[in-house]
Amino acid sequence: MSARSDLSDFAHRARDFLHDLAQNNDRGWFRTQKARYDAEVRRPAERLLNAVTPALEQTAGMPVRSKLFRPHRDVRFSEDKTPFHPHLHAAWSAPDGRGWYFGLSPDYATAGAGIMGFDAEQTARWRAAVTGPAGAELAARLERIDGRLDPPEREQVPPPFPEDHPQAALLRRTGCVIWLDDLFDTLAPDPATGLVDAFGRLAPLQDWLSEHL
Repeated sequence: MSARSDLSDFAHRARDFLHDLAQNNDRGWFRTQKARYDAEVRRPAERLLNAVTPALEQTAGMPVRSKLFRPHRDVRFSEDKTPFHPHLHAAWSAPDGRGWYFGLSPDYATAGAGIMGFDAEQTARWRAAVTGPAGAELAARLERIDGRLDPPEREQVPPPFPEDHPQAALLRRTGCVIWLDDLFDTLAPDPATGLVDAFGRLAPLQDWLSEHL
């Protein structure tokens, strides 16, 4: 896959815009820069999502929906009243709950894959799987991926499992997503190919989730 002709400068131009937005985070500035945002961030990001979707559908074996998140922040219940996110976030989702995630800011470029939050049935299947032989297999896969896992959401292992269970860290999770960081140089020449390659590195987790959840 290649989107070099359309998107070769996307990562640099988008990051430059987001840097400027972080320095001028107010509605007046954004209003004057809306055409630049559309040209350098929104429309190229939409093309990027469309370029990556077919590869994810082929890998997942099912339809995948893409979403580009709006830059506007919901400040109603926040002490921080800055109106815009100085980052770009996008996601692809499959009907079985698996997702693929992309984030770009002045400070990071990251790709993630997995399930953000298990529903009740997935939670039951997750616990049954990670407390059996599949748990050790998953732990080994995550180690080989050598990515970043967010800390477990639960402070304690859920009952009836003991706190010293061999897979205590997995049992304390309410979702499982692994991230690859520092991807800017990978994305800069050809973002679509770079993202597809990154998601390929994360496929061992997605395959495990598809099989067991």
